[in-house]
Amino acid sequence: MALVGLALTLGATGSHAAQADSVTLDVARAEFEAGRAILIDIREPNEHAMGVAKGAQLLPMRQLGARLAEIPMATDKPVLLICNTQNRSSSTLAALRQRGYPHVRFVQGGMSEWVRRGWPVVKP
Repeated sequence: MALVGLALTLGATGSHAAQADSVTLDVARAEFEAGRAILIDIREPNEHAMGVAKGAQLLPMRQLGARLAEIPMATDKPVLLICNTQNRSSSTLAALRQRGYPHVRFVQGGMSEWVRRGWPVVKP
């Protein structure tokens, strides 16, 4: 829970990750589907129920503190955080960086843009 609190605090203070800390939705999808990146959907279960990217790891933001070990520490593949719009994922990125995750990025536009583009989603 401390991780979520830290992420929310960073987001509330207007501290947003720099562009280098993000990837475009197009790049995120291409890298994830090619197996070159791990996609972690940090939306909450009620949001997951509306559809997720096939193969994405579901790890609700509220559970990150308790499930931090599920985020790979190895840097051989970037970890891409996606939420609904990018607000939560960009805030969470800052908190993860402070905990030693230099290979984490957030996805610009989030799942709302994914769905708006008509890209495929599946039920979790």
